[in-house]
Amino acid sequence: MDTHTSTRPSARYTEVRQRSLELAAPLSAEDCCVQSMPDASPIKWHLAHTTWFFETFVLETWEENFRPFHEAFRVLFNSYYNAVGDRHPRPERGLLTRPGLDQVRAYRAAVDDRLQAVLAKRGAEPRLLELVELGLNHEQQHQELMLTDVKHMLSRNPLWPPYRAAAATQAAVDVPALDWYEFSAGIHEIGHAGPGFCFDNELPRHKVYLQDFRLASRLVTNAEYLAFIDAGGYQDPRLWLSDGWDWRVAQGRSHPLYWRRGEDGWQEFTLSGAQALDPSRPVVHVSLYEADAFARWADARLPTEAEWEHAACVCRIEPGAAEAHLADNGAFHPRAVRDAGLTQLFGDAWQWTQSSYDPYPGFTPGAGAVGEYNGKFMVNQYVLRGGSCATPGHHTRASYRNFFPAGACWQFSAIRLAHRR
Repeated sequence: MDTHTSTRPSARYTEVRQRSLELAAPLSAEDCCVQSMPDASPIKWHLAHTTWFFETFVLETWEENFRPFHEAFRVLFNSYYNAVGDRHPRPERGLLTRPGLDQVRAYRAAVDDRLQAVLAKRGAEPRLLELVELGLNHEQQHQELMLTDVKHMLSRNPLWPPYRAAAATQAAVDVPALDWYEFSAGIHEIGHAGPGFCFDNELPRHKVYLQDFRLASRLVTNAEYLAFIDAGGYQDPRLWLSDGWDWRVAQGRSHPLYWRRGEDGWQEFTLSGAQALDPSRPVVHVSLYEADAFARWADARLPTEAEWEHAACVCRIEPGAAEAHLADNGAFHPRAVRDAGLTQLFGDAWQWTQSSYDPYPGFTPGAGAVGEYNGKFMVNQYVLRGGSCATPGHHTRASYRNFFPAGACWQFSAIRLAHRR
């Protein structure tokens, strides 16, 4: 996998690692130990696991006279790397009341000091730098998971407590009418082209054939999704995939996760607590099943991941553009679009595609145990594109492939429509 850093590795390492601690800072020790569902992890576990990654894949190889910080941590904080050894059961991470949060912080500090010493001594070795860069991108993924997992955890509290005080609220805006952008059929290339870091699942770059298609100018709004609800969209099995209908019935779902109807109308739970549902903002925290049902109701469909990436590249829309609403903005909630044009491709919310998460032609997993990072999950998952308001800045790009099961909706996932021309 290609690697590139814009700053010295030691400085970038410090910056990324500190950011995780900053995200945990508003939380109590009790908050940091709770696991609200099997798919989520406690914040304490995120802080420890990202440290385990550097200890296991960097220090164990490059540090002279390596000794683990704590022998038990090798099992407790291994996520899914079977080649490394045994793992603590994922659904039971919330039972790890010990080690305490203070000991996890001490673990982080010790590994950080040791890794910085290795970088100072052997920082010119390409494979070392490659694994450190992979570890930092891995930690940035966990920073997004920390925010989404905290949101789910706090939503399970009937008080709907905020993660932190609300940022400045966005004034009501008139959302531009949904428009369609046309793209011509032909052979196009997708996949990472460099320079810079990418994960192995973004490679190799390859050719695809696309039919003529149209892509919606913006994400579907809360108001548009409310129209789907009011039209009986959750009660009409003709709109739903068979698995989706079974999921909806089993979940008892009649609206997006984090919505509830109160005496004064709909409310939405956010990381700043409960807020009146803003009709102009994008609908988020919908599953693939809900996104697909809405698209059918709207006489449209979801885009393929190749269509999405081609549109982003052809229109030369960059992830770092001023309109990209990522975690660095600090709002941790999607914004209403203000401008016409092809907008919200990057930031605000991940966008479901109809593409299964499959290997690209010629895909080769990374070498060694880290090869389990992406390839082993290429079954029963769907691709999302674009990044969200919880994604760290500079951690998304046109070729970035996020992936989740069709029923997942605790992530900031949204809907962009497409059409055949």
